[in-house]
Amino acid sequence: MFVHVETRRRQQWQWATLLIVVVCVLCFVWLAMLPLPRRIAVLLEWGTVPANIFNAHEPLWPQLTDPSLLRLFTALFIHVTWLHLLSNLLFLVIFGLPGERTLGSLRFLLLFVIGGVVANLIGAVSLAGVRLPIIGCSGAVSAVVGTYVALFPRARLGLVLPLGLYMEFVRLPAFLLIGIWVLLQLLFSYAGPSYGAYVWWAHIGGFLFGLVFALFSREAITRRLRP
Repeated sequence: MFVHVETRRRQQWQWATLLIVVVCVLCFVWLAMLPLPRRIAVLLEWGTVPANIFNAHEPLWPQLTDPSLLRLFTALFIHVTWLHLLSNLLFLVIFGLPGERTLGSLRFLLLFVIGGVVANLIGAVSLAGVRLPIIGCSGAVSAVVGTYVALFPRARLGLVLPLGLYMEFVRLPAFLLIGIWVLLQLLFSYAGPSYGAYVWWAHIGGFLFGLVFALFSREAITRRLRP
């Protein structure tokens, strides 16, 4: 397990990360209970299917105002494998909780949702014509990781290692865990066609959005943390 080593604590309940985790888990359980044909229909209906959103032969602006773009949002909460779900939620919790404490719950929720939508939009544009759905909150988690890097560039995270009957606590640079996260994304990119379209550009877009979001949130963060 991973434990964030705090240098400053604020006595305020943070609800956004918990809400996201609960919604993702509930959606996963609901999908798992559906018959396979119905589950596939839900993925195609509510996942981000690039071919159903963008047409390279039509003007872009009318397509950007199409209500079907709602699927850029709904796709964030759709996962069909435990490994996909748990890896996303694990890193959401690791990097999201300290980010939420700094940003505030509402601003953090906006980061997750808008960052995820932007990431899916970039993914859909880069895969125009593809009929496999883009699903999962990897793009949104990428935005969270990007913001974390901008807010805590020198942060270290505590790692609890089980060594026989003992638990050893070590502190590691956050960038090492981010490297593990990147490796997982590459592995999912390789396995992606088994459960949907998986695109690296969506992750890059989400990460860059997170960096920009942190930059524009500096003044709000300063006001929020001011005694």
